[in-house]
Amino acid sequence: MMLCCSSLVVALLLSQARGFLSPPEDDGVAEEWVLLHVVQGHIGAGNYSYLRLNHDGKIILHMRSLRGDADLYVSDKTLRPSFDTYRLQSVTCGQDVVAVPAEFVRPVGIGIYGHPSHKESEFEMRVFYDQAAPQDPFAKGTYPSEDGQGQQKYPQAAEDDDFQEEESVFWTILIGLLKIIVEILF
Repeated sequence: MMLCCSSLVVALLLSQARGFLSPPEDDGVAEEWVLLHVVQGHIGAGNYSYLRLNHDGKIILHMRSLRGDADLYVSDKTLRPSFDTYRLQSVTCGQDVVAVPAEFVRPVGIGIYGHPSHKESEFEMRVFYDQAAPQDPFAKGTYPSEDGQGQQKYPQAAEDDDFQEEESVFWTILIGLLKIIVEILF
């Protein structure tokens, strides 16, 4: 009986030691994600803290509550999202993760809410760029060149706009003259 209890204690101690010696968990962070920022803060119960996201591409917001319970609200329509006005949210007790799509209009508003169940919440948010997300080669007027660098096509677009404006003025004048001729004839 004593041998059985001592072997259980040794097994427990070995499992605890293995936990201390093993590398820490990656918290579900993919290899393709590049860390851009780490934001830490405190938020009072029932209050919001607001951040602004300007980075393009698919962005992963990975927030964990160190103390209390902080919730995450995201919107591309307002810079002050709340539990009433948001497009994406994560309101778990503990780890909150939101993937902001590349299609969201920048800047994106991020609201961090301190849940009223705790007097104060402390959080850490890591902001990642997802390199694995497919990039739209036609987004924002760029296209990939042979060397892989995006080249702007705005000058060509500006020339097209000038041509369309001239064409529009031409058609307006022509239609006006035709109306006058039709009124004179009839």
